[in-house]
Amino acid sequence: MDMEQLTELAASTADHDPLVGLDAVTRLRAETERIEAVLVRRARAKGTTWPRTADVLGVSKQAFHKKYAGRGLFGGRS
Repeated sequence: MDMEQLTELAASTADHDPLVGLDAVTRLRAETERIEAVLVRRARAKGTTWPRTADVLGVSKQAFHKKYAGRGLFGGRS
């Protein structure tokens, strides 16, 4: 999804029909989750530690580990 599409979705959250807004929020949430996973993968590939990545995301190391442990992002370390 490109920036124009993201901008349109964000604008849709203010639609007069709350169901349109809720649909946009659902789609934005899914896209931000996808983007987060890509960026976490990139950070790990560059050698960023998982505790540091968790800190940047503002989550506990345990929460980060639970979310990403099965995705092969810990480089054999957990």
